[in-house]
Amino acid sequence: MKLSTRGRYGVRLLIDLADHANEAQVTLASIAQRQGISMRYLEHIAVLLKRAGYIRSIKGASGGYSLASDPSKIVIGDVLRVLEGDLWVVDELRSGQEENALQRCIRSMVYDKLNQRISDVVDNLTLDQMAGTIDPDSAYMYYI
Repeated sequence: MKLSTRGRYGVRLLIDLADHANEAQVTLASIAQRQGISMRYLEHIAVLLKRAGYIRSIKGASGGYSLASDPSKIVIGDVLRVLEGDLWVVDELRSGQEENALQRCIRSMVYDKLNQRISDVVDNLTLDQMAGTIDPDSAYMYYI
């Protein structure tokens, strides 16, 4: 499984909004500049997130976007599924499709376990846990 830019940028948009929650509204232009994302692509993602109820928009000169709910209630796995669809490493069997013993073994020993591990990570991670985090490689070390 590989996340597309839509999923990655969507999560970044939400984290940016959470990081700037003290502002009434945040413009997509400011998010695009901070995150280095195309404004037009960000607009497309914002439509999907708004339709799913994660963000709200206010029109006008002082308008912009804000989170529609508390960051602790926004689960990263749910957001990724809205933007990406399922998060499976291999598609489920279609109706009428059968597997031989080897395929069934590989599915149960590898693919199903990978799917579960991915779900365990993204479904137990909320936006508030990610907001305000920084890259540990660029963090300053202070000695007292």
